[in-house]
Amino acid sequence: MTGQFLKNMGAFSAAAMALMPALAGAQEIGRGHPAPGQIHMQESVTPIMDSIVAFHDGPLMWTISLIVLLVLVLLIVIMVRFNAKANPVPARFTHNTAIEIIWTVVPILVLVVIAIPSFGVLSDQLTVPDGERKYLGANIFSFGDVDVPAASLTVKASGEQWYWNYEYVDQGVAFDSNILSEAEIAELKPGQPRLLAVNNELVVPVNTTVRMQVTASPSGVIHAFAVPSFGIKIDAVPGRLNETWFNAREEGMYYGQCSELCGKDHAFMPIGVRVVSAEQFETFITAFTESRDYAAAAATLPPLQ
Repeated sequence: MTGQFLKNMGAFSAAAMALMPALAGAQEIGRGHPAPGQIHMQESVTPIMDSIVAFHDGPLMWTISLIVLLVLVLLIVIMVRFNAKANPVPARFTHNTAIEIIWTVVPILVLVVIAIPSFGVLSDQLTVPDGERKYLGANIFSFGDVDVPAASLTVKASGEQWYWNYEYVDQGVAFDSNILSEAEIAELKPGQPRLLAVNNELVVPVNTTVRMQVTASPSGVIHAFAVPSFGIKIDAVPGRLNETWFNAREEGMYYGQCSELCGKDHAFMPIGVRVVSAEQFETFITAFTESRDYAAAAATLPPLQ
């Protein structure tokens, strides 16, 4: 019994230590897409994702760590003081008013502490910048440390069955984006991630606020547009136009997926966003507008690495 008890305590201790905030920053993270063995969120490249990471590694991680430690202590106390050997005659009372008040009020206070910054992050994600409003940024409790310029590019993403259609609204050009099979990846885009690589990526400029208008085909189903590195996730509903935004500060490829159980090919409609320099984007969008040919416009960009 003693050996089993110590073994169980070791397992509990290891689980508690794994949740400690101090270890959060030491975990391996992925860049633009999930990495093998990854246990933390993808690397942030936008103010909104900065807020989400700070919220997770700060208030959420400390709260859950303290709760786990409290429950662990209570379990140890119960096992040591109230087992049949140490306490052969159990107490017969059934209520304790003070304890019942505490375990009702304390969880409410914990939820309030979690809810306040959570609502702030959600509000930021759904409020497209106007050039004046400030955003939470990396410090979840700063309430306004990050200046974000007004949106200068509008992209409409429509969930189809089962792929994405993107439209550069102001430029009046659109294209479809479909998943690539493993054979197509090997032939066309070697090195791109399986089940995430697409034939036509959404190309946007770096350090630019992009307004995303998200909907779904009127004859289709509900989808959800999500890119983890950008910290955005919003429903694509037929007949409804939802809005979110992002401002990516680093060039590169970033992937997401439909996050709604939309149908038989739900797992096969990834999102690929390519962030390029302002000059490269200007060349791309000019070529796309003039030729109406995505492939010809994409040929103006450097090859994907």
